[in-house]
Amino acid sequence: MTELNTPIVTDIDRPILVPPGGHKKVLLHSCCAPCSGEVMEAMLASGIDYTIYFYNPNIHPHKEYMLRKEENMRFADKFGIPFVDKDDDYENDRKEWFAKAKGMEFEPERGIRCTMCFDMRFEKAAQYAHENGFHVFTSSLGISRWKDMKQINGCGHRAAKPYDDLVYWDFNWRKGGGSARMIEISKREHFYQQEYCGCAYSLRDSNAHRKSQGRIPIKLGVLYYGDESTQYEPQAENKIIVEK
Repeated sequence: MTELNTPIVTDIDRPILVPPGGHKKVLLHSCCAPCSGEVMEAMLASGIDYTIYFYNPNIHPHKEYMLRKEENMRFADKFGIPFVDKDDDYENDRKEWFAKAKGMEFEPERGIRCTMCFDMRFEKAAQYAHENGFHVFTSSLGISRWKDMKQINGCGHRAAKPYDDLVYWDFNWRKGGGSARMIEISKREHFYQQEYCGCAYSLRDSNAHRKSQGRIPIKLGVLYYGDESTQYEPQAENKIIVEK
């Protein structure tokens, strides 16, 4: 069972979460600290014993990848949460990601390239869960209102299907104030704020959009939640609709 190094905020009215099958051990695929912060605290508040699984070879360039991973590791360490870094072969995994994306370079966000990206990451997470005694896995990706939750859940269930002892937990982390708490936690923790989804094509398209508005290109590593200039959105190009 996870032993907390730091107490979580207890004055938040969160529902008690029960993973599928009543299992208390969950593998959490995490994409970044801002998206996983509320998911992590919500599971801790429900007494769920979980491990973070970080496998995101889509994130480009390497500087951005390290910024996101290190923020996630920092927050996990604060609570004493086990952190599995499976991007140990990042360069080869990144090459594989680009190979899989070939022919999809100009697909829109939420399109088939994103499905490929989720599939690749979730397949690795499901395999790790199966091999390490987890019967449930989930992801922080679905908390972002910029993502298509149906698309993400479909990829999650598909990844779990080959394993009889594994299910994907498709809980809606946005509801019950989850979207708002995601921003509150990010501000409280002064998380690094990414301004695009993560891949090279998302960065390209975000910069093209900024250029069309007469804005400067994205600068990596300069925007943090809590700064006066921060817009408090996971991707600054897109408006969040907070779900209550």
